[in-house]
Amino acid sequence: MHHHNGRLRTAGLLAFLFAMLLLVGAIVAYASGTPQFLFIFGLIGVGTVAYSYWNSDKIALRAMKAYPVTREQAPALYAMVEELAARAEQPAPRIYIAPTPTPNAFATGRNPENGVVCFTEGILNLLTERELRGVTGHELMHVYNRDILISSVAAAVAGFLTTVTQFFLLFGGGGGRNNQGGNPLMLVGALLAALLMPLAASLIQMAISRTREYDADSDGAALTGDPLALASALAKLDGGIARQPLKEDPKHDAHAHMMIANPFGPRAKQMFSTHPPMAERIERLEAMARGQ
Repeated sequence: MHHHNGRLRTAGLLAFLFAMLLLVGAIVAYASGTPQFLFIFGLIGVGTVAYSYWNSDKIALRAMKAYPVTREQAPALYAMVEELAARAEQPAPRIYIAPTPTPNAFATGRNPENGVVCFTEGILNLLTERELRGVTGHELMHVYNRDILISSVAAAVAGFLTTVTQFFLLFGGGGGRNNQGGNPLMLVGALLAALLMPLAASLIQMAISRTREYDADSDGAALTGDPLALASALAKLDGGIARQPLKEDPKHDAHAHMMIANPFGPRAKQMFSTHPPMAERIERLEAMARGQ
């Protein structure tokens, strides 16, 4: 259901991310004179992706201390989610609520059959029913477009790249292949890789996340048939999070990219934000409502 350009851009960014991983692996294998390192690192990378993908829902929900709600506890929420899922001709996800006043929402789950949409108590108190429907459409499209897989792969590869380059700097250093004093060129390469590769990987991961947010905005607005509802919700979330941002700590940092709005508010640097600028998202939705 993605727009063609967004899908191509995501594929290109993921391909470039994997190319970077292969390049670093090749440098490590050459510098150390031990090709087995590339195989070992590859296995670790695949294992990290698989674990992250398979357990993404549990990790994120546990970090937010979210709890499941039944149809009896939240009949209006269930009706909204099931109505939009029926429109998309997809399974309805499970619904969770996170006990935090920070207004936000996120989707997780390894596939549409195991999807989860989590709303914070803050967003339920802040938005109107129409605005919440717009947010729900956005989150459902993350599930149905299988963005959880894409984000899990991007995050795992970016993290693995950082680990590999740090390992290379500490233990490689161009001293492999029986060079006693080490190869100065390889040492310079190791230093550059350690400094630039993790940064580049993080920027690519962020670019992928931003592309997915734009696509979920447009696809979700198409699903609800009400782009202005999501635009209004995003404007409210921007102000609500600025007043009550989520506390920054590692357990929240790891899944912040999954949320509909940057949970840390304006303190987060735009260049390194996994979310597009809110003004741009709102402008796109308003243009969509005008039929442009």
